Amino acid sequence: MTTRVWDYLPEYESEREDVLDAVDTVFRSGRLVFGESMRGFEREFAARHGVAHCVGVDNGTNALKLALQALGVGPGDEVITVSNTAAPTVVAIDAVGATPVFVDVRADDHLMDTGQVDAAVTDRTRCLLPVHLYGQCVDMAPLERAAERHGLALLEDCAQAHGARHHDRQAGAIGDAAAYSFYPTKVLGAYGDAGAVLTPDDHVARRLARLRYYGMEERYYVVETPGHNARLDEVQAEILRRKLRRLDSYVEARRAVARRYAEGLADTGLVLPRTAAGNDHVYYLYVVRHPQRDQIMRALSARGIELNISYPWPVHTMSGFSRLGQPRGSLPVTEKLADEIFSLPMYPSLPRERQDEVIEALRVVLPRL
Repeated sequence: MTTRVWDYLPEYESEREDVLDAVDTVFRSGRLVFGESMRGFEREFAARHGVAHCVGVDNGTNALKLALQALGVGPGDEVITVSNTAAPTVVAIDAVGATPVFVDVRADDHLMDTGQVDAAVTDRTRCLLPVHLYGQCVDMAPLERAAERHGLALLEDCAQAHGARHHDRQAGAIGDAAAYSFYPTKVLGAYGDAGAVLTPDDHVARRLARLRYYGMEERYYVVETPGHNARLDEVQAEILRRKLRRLDSYVEARRAVARRYAEGLADTGLVLPRTAAGNDHVYYLYVVRHPQRDQIMRALSARGIELNISYPWPVHTMSGFSRLGQPRGSLPVTEKLADEIFSLPMYPSLPRERQDEVIEALRVVLPRL
């Protein structure tokens, strides 16, 4: 039997009645678009973070894109971010006509090296876009100071950080806006695509609400700022409302898996995840490092254990972004990580015996390299 790197089916079996009741609630409501499920999720997600506004959208990529637009980022602007991220972070910047500018990451925790940001700022820089990666937060204080110093917007990419905290501040409640994905694999995952943007700013929230609905107010047919259709589906919103109440239990289950891995793999030669100072890690992914990564992955695959790489190709090395002019070698830490990192199976319902299988397989394979 294969041990998958992620599997929603065990969780679905335990939550099936609630999920199906959520679907039935929407279908019986008489309102399939812009109904109480979306409104309720927006209120509850904003309240959990202590932020004034949540605007639900259809996926995490549009959450980033619309947030950038609502913050005034557009053609000719530059956005400072990282290349060690999922491509949608950069795709969203490109989609608004702005230019991504990459800084490197730190070798120990794989997060944005905030010490490189000031040198990357130009007179075209409009926004800083830190990516809270793998389940923990970028060091935000230097970015807040840089944003203040240079008059920049600060947009958090929180797609991998639901429930994470940074010096007792919640991810998503620090910047001018925060973009979330609720793709099924996420710590808070829907049963399909979904996303949201948090913001404390009334003006930004109003712009977001128009941009997700063609540029219109909800019940009128006058376009104020051209947008497109990016509405959060009622069914996904209702499922997310139910799952939001269980978010803390999902996080604790992930942390329990992480503790078991840390104990079982402490002396194997793997470089295990490091939690940065002041962070509460939620372990969206459990990312380890080893110079013989590819051999390890082949050996565990032969034993029926799936592993994953997040991410094998830094965005600046992808052919679609070669025009940006940051050649291979320009981000040495990011590029070295891409050759060595891989993710172990990680999800809240991962059975303990499967965790033990992963640990035992690695303990057998690693000494033979």
